[in-house]
Amino acid sequence: MSAERVDPTLSRRRFLGNAAALAGAAAGASALGENTAIAAAPASLAATPPAGFVPMSEPGKIIKVAKSDTLMPNGLFPKADVAQSMLERAMMELTGETDMAKAMARFIHKDDKVAIKMNGIAGQTGATMATNKEIILPIVAAVLAVGVPAANIVVYEQYNSFFNGTRVNAKNLPAGVQTAIHANKDATMPEIRVLGIRTKFVRPLTDATAVINVALIKDHSICGYTGCLKNMTHGSTINPHDFHAHNASPQIAALYAQDVMKSRVRLHITDGFKLIYDQGPLDKNPERRVPHEAVYATTDPVAMDIIGWGEVEKWRKNKGLPTLAKAGREPTYIRVAGELGLGVADKEQIRMREVTL
Repeated sequence: MSAERVDPTLSRRRFLGNAAALAGAAAGASALGENTAIAAAPASLAATPPAGFVPMSEPGKIIKVAKSDTLMPNGLFPKADVAQSMLERAMMELTGETDMAKAMARFIHKDDKVAIKMNGIAGQTGATMATNKEIILPIVAAVLAVGVPAANIVVYEQYNSFFNGTRVNAKNLPAGVQTAIHANKDATMPEIRVLGIRTKFVRPLTDATAVINVALIKDHSICGYTGCLKNMTHGSTINPHDFHAHNASPQIAALYAQDVMKSRVRLHITDGFKLIYDQGPLDKNPERRVPHEAVYATTDPVAMDIIGWGEVEKWRKNKGLPTLAKAGREPTYIRVAGELGLGVADKEQIRMREVTL
């Protein structure tokens, strides 16, 4: 069945009303009626961890590891050994474990089927703002070290051009690790409705029992900011274009709130070696891309998006640009996600520890 497009006359009031209804449902409010524009995925589509395994979850907790002189002489990509050490430190600080394998084992069980979602949309056609292979490859190695068979690990993206932008490929991945390009088509789950819009999540996500989200810090021309939440929602559905109306708010929050999504994503790593503070999400203007030289680790996508949004606003202020709100692109979906219980949106309640190497 073809995807149902958003009616361009649909009011923001209706969207926000539906978000409130979804929040009520999440809190155990009255059941949704068949005419309600929001429907959660059937419970059977939710993933469950392997028997006896409880993945670590620390809402509001973020570890930031920062270091100067992390980029190669061309200023485009991180030094591989430095990126790996920063990632390992972030993971150990987040979990309290003493090595990367033990830290990863707090999130991933050897019997899991693991999907790793990258972000390469701004790395296509020679641009440089994509998830870096220098972060992805150590993540894959750590999942293997937990005991997950290579055949049960998949690294995925939407399109070939996005995937290629990350510089990850079959030659530099360990033997047997799978790759997937879903092209907004590869979906086998039953169709659901989210905010009245028909959709499906793609097979690399739904075949997994555990997902590691590797996001970036970027301005976005539609929703204002794109980080952890949007990398998963609009990077894992068959019709992301249908969820862009009204700055994609509350659509991003509503999509992430589906059990089929939130039951799978266990860990968020933010590749913060660079960020885009304007004219994103593509890397069309190198002047809008700046070094940030940090790696973040968290189980809370909302808290991380609040922090990333703040970093974008700092650069916009420094460059004499209006706030995202004044630019008409405030990422209100992040606060909606907090209201839906998907994480901590109150900055005063976010516990970020910064480690400088």
